[in-house]
Amino acid sequence: MNNVIFAKPRKDAKMTNLYNKVIDYKNIEFSYKNTQKGCRKLRKDTIIFDMCRERNLVQLWRELRYKTYNTGDYIRFKVYEPKERMVSAPRIRDKVVQFAVHNVLQEVYMPVFINTSYACLKDRGTHKAVDDVQHNMRLCKWKHGDGWVLKMDVKKFFYSINREILKKILRKKIKDKDMLWILDKIIDSSPEGVKGIPLGNVTSQDFANIYLNEVDQYAKRYLGIKWYTRYMDDIIIITRTKEEAQKHLERIKWFLNEKLDLQTNSKTKIFPINQGVNAYGYKIWTTHKFLRDQSKRAMKRRIKAMDRKIKDGLIDEKMVMQAVNSWLGHARHSNSYNLCKKIFKNYPYIEIEKDGEFYGRIFRSN
Repeated sequence: MNNVIFAKPRKDAKMTNLYNKVIDYKNIEFSYKNTQKGCRKLRKDTIIFDMCRERNLVQLWRELRYKTYNTGDYIRFKVYEPKERMVSAPRIRDKVVQFAVHNVLQEVYMPVFINTSYACLKDRGTHKAVDDVQHNMRLCKWKHGDGWVLKMDVKKFFYSINREILKKILRKKIKDKDMLWILDKIIDSSPEGVKGIPLGNVTSQDFANIYLNEVDQYAKRYLGIKWYTRYMDDIIIITRTKEEAQKHLERIKWFLNEKLDLQTNSKTKIFPINQGVNAYGYKIWTTHKFLRDQSKRAMKRRIKAMDRKIKDGLIDEKMVMQAVNSWLGHARHSNSYNLCKKIFKNYPYIEIEKDGEFYGRIFRSN
């Protein structure tokens, strides 16, 4: 196993002249527009940057063109949902650069990623990942009458990425020295210490996918695993027998340790299909899907707090409905109609089901 050489890029796949795409002024303008979505445009540094937008974008383009660009410091803060984490967010100038790099990296690596990797990729996402897991569970049960689930989770993934290994992986595909220069700049700007990349960087999502694509390729090409799904660092494998799952676990753990300097955490387990899979925001069985308990509790707390604000006159019912809609959209991908009725029964202004939408399915009219 120590002699495994895997995912070697073909010569015709080596990418050159990518940096010119990054610093194309239209790409920089488009990237700036991406930084203005949602509440991000209301932040102080963003407003100040926007006051002299053209001048600042031209100055940024010149710094990139002549390679005098340097990354700034990060804004560090904690988030507590779904769990406590330290986030390092870049300043507006660095965000623009990262979006510009992100646009090119997506173009380069989309053909490389396997079709059952779902995180932070266009036309994919958690709902498709959940559907894929359920489909694999059904196939295994139909073909073999039973089955086992191997659920793997990488320990402190973003904080554990070995930056030197990441650079080597990028150099397998990218041969443009200028592109590698800007990628190294972003990677080395990490405030996380010896290892790790910042959670708040746009490019961190790309780097994370590129890093774990090595595992995807090893699992699919070398081990020949058929029912394999990954969403960021959560990997779910469906197997016919427990022994097969144990064998896959041993080999993938070896690959993570030896090749990527990563460890699995205590959430990594093997269990029967009939037990259901708790992943990607849902509890998944072959026949149905429910929301996770954590999501239910969070919404109960949230709607109570918002209802109090309505009674105090701080917000109106329309604002609450807008805030709840995204959670309801998530719930509609599961069999949770009765749950939603129970949660919102005391709040008649919440519309839990619209025309053409049914929990577990969405019907589109012609």
